[in-house]
Amino acid sequence: MNPKKLRKLKKKIRHQPLTQRKTAYIARMTDYYHQFTNIPAAKILISNVLLADRMLAAGDLPQQVPLLQLPDDIQDQIFKKIGEQYPAGDATGDKLWNELTAALPDLDHDLRSFRDYLETHYGMWAYTSAPFVADLAKFVGDRAVLEVMAGNGYISKGLRDAHKTVYTTDNQAWTSENETGRHPLTTIEPLSAVAAWQKYQDEVGVVVMSWSPDGLPLDWELLQAIRASQREVDFVVIGEPHGATGSADFWDHAELLENKATRELNRHFTQIDLVQDHVYLVK
Repeated sequence: MNPKKLRKLKKKIRHQPLTQRKTAYIARMTDYYHQFTNIPAAKILISNVLLADRMLAAGDLPQQVPLLQLPDDIQDQIFKKIGEQYPAGDATGDKLWNELTAALPDLDHDLRSFRDYLETHYGMWAYTSAPFVADLAKFVGDRAVLEVMAGNGYISKGLRDAHKTVYTTDNQAWTSENETGRHPLTTIEPLSAVAAWQKYQDEVGVVVMSWSPDGLPLDWELLQAIRASQREVDFVVIGEPHGATGSADFWDHAELLENKATRELNRHFTQIDLVQDHVYLVK
C-alpha cells in the first residue's frame, strides 16, 4: 500500500465512532472471559473491564471497578475448582490446569494495563466513574465549575448531566499523540489552564484539575495564579503526588487538605492499579 493510501486509511480508522473501532486489547479480554468463566476471582475482574469498555464506547461514564489485580492465591483457586470438576489424574483436568495457569501471566499483565488502554483508546487518564462524579456534583452544589486540562471532558460531561454549570477547557496539545481531545464528550474550549483561570475566575467557585501532565509545570503555574488572585475557590486536584502526575514544584508547594469533604470525594475514587492517584483539595 502506498504511503498516501495508508495515511488515508489510518485517518479513517482514527475518526470512526469508538463503538466501531475494534481493539486487540478487548479481543484478548473477551477471550479471557470465556477461558476463565468458571474461575470467579478472575472472571469478575475481566467482567469489570469489559463492562467499563462498553459503557465508554457508548459515551457513558463507566461504573466503579475494583483493584484490577489477580489474588495471590489464584492458582490455588484454579486447582480447587478443577478438582471439583475432574478426578485427580484426569487428562482433561490436567490439560485445563496447564492452559489456565499458562495464561495467568498474560491476563495479569493485561489487567494491569487497563489504564494504558483507556489512555490510548479513550483519552481517559484518571479513571472517572459515574459514582465518583456524582460525589463531585454533590460537593459542587450550586457553584459553577471550571475544569482545566479536561481532555475529552469526562468529568465535565458528568457534571453537566447533573445540571451543573461547567466551563470546560483544555489546550488540546495532546490530540496529535493519542485520543485525548479527539472524541470529546462535551463542548471544550481551547484554553490553557492559566488562561482559563484568568477568563473565568470571577464566575466559578470550584476548579477541577485531573491528571496534570507528568513533569510539566502547568499545575504549579495554575496554583500560583489562583493564589495570586486571592479568590476563594475550592481547587479539586486528581493525581498522584510525586508519581504519575504533575510537577515536583506543584506537589512540593501544594497544601493538601484532609477533611470530611476529601473523604467523601474519595469514597468512589478507588485504586484500580499500581498508580495511587487520589482526590485532593489544594490550597
